[in-house]
Amino acid sequence: MKIFAFGSSITSSYWNGAATYYRGIYKQLSALGHHVTFAEPDAYGRQQNRDAGDFSYVSSIVYENVDEIPALLQRAAQCDLVIKHSGVGVFDELLEEKVLECRSAGTSVAFWDVDAPATLARVEADPADAFRGLIPEYDFIFTYGGGVPVMEHYRRLGAMNCHPIYNALDPETHHPVPPDPAFSCDLLFVGHRLPDRERRVEEFFFRAAELAPNSQFALGGEGWGGKRLPANVRWIGHVGTGDHNRMNCSARMVLNINRDSMAGVGFSPPTRVFEAAGAGACLITDQWAGIETFFAPGREILVAGSAEEIVTYLRSVTSARAKEIGNNMRQRALHDHTYALRAKEFDGMTASMLAKSL
Repeated sequence: MKIFAFGSSITSSYWNGAATYYRGIYKQLSALGHHVTFAEPDAYGRQQNRDAGDFSYVSSIVYENVDEIPALLQRAAQCDLVIKHSGVGVFDELLEEKVLECRSAGTSVAFWDVDAPATLARVEADPADAFRGLIPEYDFIFTYGGGVPVMEHYRRLGAMNCHPIYNALDPETHHPVPPDPAFSCDLLFVGHRLPDRERRVEEFFFRAAELAPNSQFALGGEGWGGKRLPANVRWIGHVGTGDHNRMNCSARMVLNINRDSMAGVGFSPPTRVFEAAGAGACLITDQWAGIETFFAPGREILVAGSAEEIVTYLRSVTSARAKEIGNNMRQRALHDHTYALRAKEFDGMTASMLAKSL
């Protein structure tokens, strides 16, 4: 199958939390024999901050302005499946409308939402939102999280063939490495400073640092430069994907904090969860519905409902126990949550539909 995808970026993780997800999915779809073309805009400094790595599993196209889109759409219309991902960052409304013109007897069109809670909140807040009326026109709606609540919400808006394709682990990319003393800490959190995340970072991470002044905390991600931090929190800036293993393996524990929208909907484990799992890190996550669907609380992952509970884990979980929990999580991810499995799910969902259109 020939696939043409419009997304934020597959070559850069700079201000782009979907990069790991794109890479895992499309790498494995390529391994299944599909030819993938991935078009991304030259925006937000991503092309100036590309990650090292081999992205030859896709034919990558970088476009600079809106005048290039008609030619890209013509090329996309020659493929079997055209995918518009949410959150491209530029020309989103135009692409959401125009990719539907690629539909034909031999070409299906999908909307693949990498932030479904935000998309659904937007269309519900504005009945005149242009995308709302386009939802029933897509042959498929895929999301990277949200589970049954998001699927039902999309279906109420007229979506057909709506399925979650969850985040997962690429064991070739995220795996255990020797710890780096330069990044040693008791608790690591990596996440960009975003409006619907900052309150929860203050509530869980910064508050825990204040409650545990003798513990060392490390903060990665963009946007925190102007933030007043507790004295025991070290900000290390952008953490490129090439450093994720080293960081996760150097911290005694790693913290995941979902954004407000993702935590509210549940069933939305971010890429950070599986990156930590691949490294065999002991992960503490904030509480959200559906955690037990992916990992067993207490055995494979630690769940905290407050900063006080995070501090309790820091003080009570020994290094040996932390390693045991991290290893349990890694084994579960390798068995149940790899991108190879997710790609096979996607392949099965699309194959039956596309076969009917032939």
